[in-house]
Amino acid sequence: MILGSDSIGETHYDILSVKEDASYEEIRTSYRSALLNSHPDKLHADHEAGDRFLRVQKAWEILSDSKLRAVYDSELRASRQDVVASEDIGLEDMMIEDAGELIELFYQCRCGDYFSVDSMELGKMGYTLMGNESEISLRTPDALPASVVLPCGSCSLLVRLIINPDTKVSTVGCL
Repeated sequence: MILGSDSIGETHYDILSVKEDASYEEIRTSYRSALLNSHPDKLHADHEAGDRFLRVQKAWEILSDSKLRAVYDSELRASRQDVVASEDIGLEDMMIEDAGELIELFYQCRCGDYFSVDSMELGKMGYTLMGNESEISLRTPDALPASVVLPCGSCSLLVRLIINPDTKVSTVGCL
């Protein structure tokens, strides 16, 4: 198993500040930058900097090797599936707000607040939310179904947004 115990928290992609569909070159460039910014000698070796440096090294070790990365990606997808969510929802269940540069998706929680995600957050996870005046769709990097777990803004409930790359949702009559 390549995925660490904090698999739902910070991923290797987060550590290197790259998207999940980043190319080898993008990962290498980000790794070099992160390495310089977290090197203990440069930061006078405080404990937290040393831990960050080791996390950067581990992220590079896995993401730079195509076989290890494929296994890691598979485990990451599986860990996202394993989270206990109060319900599974689809793109068609979400309320849509097109804010110009961002498209925001909302789903009302039973506590009254909302589960939400926007196109920028989805982009960081490697998903592409595309829209025009009449419809939106969500694409995955490998064109396979996927899911994203969304927390409520107020309570501890979670929902799982099931991403079916073939789904297109009408935006007519949305927010």
